Amino acid sequence: MMLTPTPPLDFSLLPLPAIHFGVGRFSELAELAATFGKGKNILVVTGNTALQRSGRLTELMESLKNEGLCPCHLAVDREPSPELVDAAVSEYRSLAIAVVLAVGGGSVLDAGKAISAMLPCGLPVERFIEGQEGFMQHDGRKVPFIAVPTTSGTGSEVTNNAVISRVGRNGFKRSLRHAAFVPDIALIDPVLMVSVSPELTAASGMDACTQLLEALTSPFATPYTDAITCSGLECFGCSFLSACTDGSGDSALRADIAYAALMSGIALANAGLGIVHGFASSVGGLIDIPHGTLCATLLAEATRENIFQLRAIAESHPALQKYAKAGDILSGVTDRDVHAGCERLMETLEEWQELLAFPRLRTFGLALDDLDGVVAATRSKSNAVQLDDAAMKRILSSRL
Repeated sequence: MMLTPTPPLDFSLLPLPAIHFGVGRFSELAELAATFGKGKNILVVTGNTALQRSGRLTELMESLKNEGLCPCHLAVDREPSPELVDAAVSEYRSLAIAVVLAVGGGSVLDAGKAISAMLPCGLPVERFIEGQEGFMQHDGRKVPFIAVPTTSGTGSEVTNNAVISRVGRNGFKRSLRHAAFVPDIALIDPVLMVSVSPELTAASGMDACTQLLEALTSPFATPYTDAITCSGLECFGCSFLSACTDGSGDSALRADIAYAALMSGIALANAGLGIVHGFASSVGGLIDIPHGTLCATLLAEATRENIFQLRAIAESHPALQKYAKAGDILSGVTDRDVHAGCERLMETLEEWQELLAFPRLRTFGLALDDLDGVVAATRSKSNAVQLDDAAMKRILSSRL
């Protein structure tokens, strides 16, 4: 199927980290960290369970010491809040941290990224969070940052933002953002993902899939981001279900999903995201729901609504062609028919939703009475098509 080029060819690209991808690359991490200066303090940010249980945290701390670094450790057990970031900055600022190294899932990477951005700054992080009262643009100064994902989902290892949240009736889930916040080094070792549970593999994987689809169909997509998203979707479609089930211990399958997540991060940073991630901010600020789970439960219905709205505009709409292309890639069937490709995409997403039993929003406390407020707070300028309030409510209510 031929995709309609995106006119005009006029775009800018964010910088990328130095990317080190491959099985066994974790062993190179201490040497890479030491390039920022031997004899200096390094802050290691991790989750508080898996890395310790595996023995890799102890191995990492010893290898950092052997490289002449002085490591200190911060464990993060939830999505970073302003209070968590400010407390960490207050505790470690006096140590003249030379580099921040985050090893973990998306929340850990976001925490590390935010801490690296705020260590040189004398103000609370909330002053620099988009959409917050008194918002100030950050000047981009940071401590060098190394990102090592242990799940395959957010792509935070290559993005320029850190998601900060405070959950509740007056809560929020928004970004601390600057082009300079792209990590200096991203190291992706699929072996780190082998022990991830099937449930987390599915949820984080669907985050990556959502990012690939939303970046592909974004009005701000370019031939560059199209190529990246399609490449990511090819690997994702080949290995996702197996990685969530009987192939969970296969590092080659894990590498495919890790690659898809990496491509999704590059794509979203340059093309933006759609309505599912719009809901991630509004719903995620109201109820305590894991980000990947939210993406997993909403993607099929949001895609269906987008396709319905696009068909009402024009059956030849470029975004429909891209949805069809995604359907061809994920299903492995190509017949150059846009309508059939879109239907295959929907069938694939709904099959995954059923097979992997993605939980409904009510499981986490979202109620019908909440929908008007959620819709009013939802913004999504990069969605494939402009959605009105009724369309957004249909998406949410279908997954209550």
